[in-house]
Amino acid sequence: STNAVLAGAGAALVLTDPSKRRETMMSETGGDEAASVRNYFDTTGFERWNKIYGETEDVNKVQLDIRNGHQQTVDKVLNWLKNDDLNGVTVCDAGCGTGSLAIPLALKGASVSASDISSAMVGEAERRFNDQVAAGAKAPAQAPKFDAMGLEECTGQYDMVTCIDVMIHYPKDRVDGMISHLASLSSKKLIISFAPKTVSYLILKRIGELFPGPSKATRAYLHDEGDVEAALAAAGFRVKRRQMTATSFYFSRLLECERV
Repeated sequence: STNAVLAGAGAALVLTDPSKRRETMMSETGGDEAASVRNYFDTTGFERWNKIYGETEDVNKVQLDIRNGHQQTVDKVLNWLKNDDLNGVTVCDAGCGTGSLAIPLALKGASVSASDISSAMVGEAERRFNDQVAAGAKAPAQAPKFDAMGLEECTGQYDMVTCIDVMIHYPKDRVDGMISHLASLSSKKLIISFAPKTVSYLILKRIGELFPGPSKATRAYLHDEGDVEAALAAAGFRVKRRQMTATSFYFSRLLECERV
């Protein structure tokens, strides 16, 4: 049966952890995982993900699938907010990448503070916003701010905090603190996404690790949905809505949370 095949594959793959590649990436930054992520997204990772999150046709089938999956997640967030008046609503988009969510929120009138650990990524986000305004998009009353900084460096108080497809870079021992910090920035709403930990996804993740490309990725962490909800509850938030996006190579659980 399919389950038996998955179980057998899982048992074999769990025993072949590609730790050497991970150790090499970490050794380049003295064991600092945040610095490893920053270095990756400022160099080869930027080239790869800027292409994936762009409109160029110069992508392979896997990259195109990931592009479509990520866009589906962004579209779900925008659909949740479609009936909200975003004019003047303050938003912190933490881990904004190339601006796939921050830019449409700003163009809908929100006052957006967008940040990313990668200066290359956040610079691209600002360029894309300016290009859209130059092409005729109505600029918001408050121009979005784009800053190069990690999640832990984000400060202030916002009506809404968003963090899309970032938790995959955070191990379990750091993700609870990350959720707590993001929650502390939001007075009303928190929207996050993460790669859910299931047997099938663990196996697919390991298969991908065994055949890495030179610019493929940093470590990828899957998270148990129950653990994420527990961290949210401890931070004073409850899940209002949830959706799942699953393509061939992209898996993301999206949660809309409100302060209790």
